[in-house]
Amino acid sequence: MGQIQETKDIFHWIAPELALLEKTLGETLISTAPLISEVGAHLVRSGGKRLRPALYLLAAKSCGGFDENKATPLAAAIELIHMASLVHDDVIDQAQTRRGTITANAKWGNQVAVLTGDHMFAQAFALVSNKGYSEDVGERLAALVQGLCAGEILQDSALYTADHNLEEYERRIAMKTADFLAICCELGGMVGGAPTEVCEGLKAYGKAIGMAFQITDDLLDVMGDEERIGKPAGNDIRQGVVTLPVICALETSPDRDELRAIVTDREMTDDMVVRAIDIVRASDGVMEARKRADKYLEEARHILPEAVDGEARTAFLEAAAYIGQRDF
Repeated sequence: MGQIQETKDIFHWIAPELALLEKTLGETLISTAPLISEVGAHLVRSGGKRLRPALYLLAAKSCGGFDENKATPLAAAIELIHMASLVHDDVIDQAQTRRGTITANAKWGNQVAVLTGDHMFAQAFALVSNKGYSEDVGERLAALVQGLCAGEILQDSALYTADHNLEEYERRIAMKTADFLAICCELGGMVGGAPTEVCEGLKAYGKAIGMAFQITDDLLDVMGDEERIGKPAGNDIRQGVVTLPVICALETSPDRDELRAIVTDREMTDDMVVRAIDIVRASDGVMEARKRADKYLEEARHILPEAVDGEARTAFLEAAAYIGQRDF
C-alpha cells in the first residue's frame, strides 16, 4: 500500500477556500465573553480534518456557479455544527482527550463545554441567516442537527447491550455520520448551482463515503494506535458502544460468550477492554467490517455524477481512497 495522502493534499484544489474557512472560524468564535473566545480558540487550534466543509466546498466549486462570498459562511456553519457536536459528545463520554489534545470539558468543566457547544450551534445558524441562501439550506441544516441528536439518543439507548445487527448499526451510523457528509455534498451542489440530479448524486456519494468513514473509524477503535488516533484504544468498547467489528465477532468468534460478558459489563476494567480488543482482532470481525467499508467506497466511486470532472473529480475519488486507508 502506498503512502496515505493527507487531506491538505487531497483538497489542494480548494486550498484558498479552506484557508479562508480557517480565518472565518477564528473570527466567528471571538465573543464579547472572554471565556467563550478562549474555548473557541482552543477548539480551532485543536484542528481536525475539516472533511465536512472541504467536501461541501469541493462540491460547490465543481458545479460552475461558485461564489466565494456566498459559499464561505455556510462552510463555516457546517464546521461549527460539527465542532459543537464533538464538544457535546466529549461531555457525554467524559472524554479527556480528542486528537491528542485536552477536551473542553476536561479543561473548563462540563457546564462551560455544554454552553460553548450551544453557543456554537447558534453561531452556525446566525452565519447563514440573511445571506441569501434558499429555505432549503436552513431546512438541511436543521435536519442535520436533528439527525445528530437522534443518532446519539439511539446509540445511548443501546449501550452495554450485545444484541445488535447490521441494519440497526447502519441506521445509527447514518444518523451520526453519513447523513452529515451527504448533506455537505448536497449543499455544495445547491450553492454551486448544480441541477437537481447532480445534487442528488453528490448527496449519494457523501452518504456512501460517510458510511465507510464511520465503519473505518470503528475499526480504528480496535485496530488503531492510540498515539495516532488521539484517544484511548478500545474507547467505544469502554463506553458500551458496540460497533460493526464487535457485532461480527459476537456472531463468529469462538470466544463470543466471553466477549458478550465484557461488552455488557458497565464496570469493565482496563484488562477486560484489552481482552475484548484481542478477541475482536482474532475474529473475522475486522475483515468483515473492512469489506463493508470497501463496498461503500466502491459505491461512492460509481455514483459520483459524471458532471463532476477534472480536478474536482480527482479530489472526490482521492477522498474516498483516503477514507479507506486512513489510520487516524
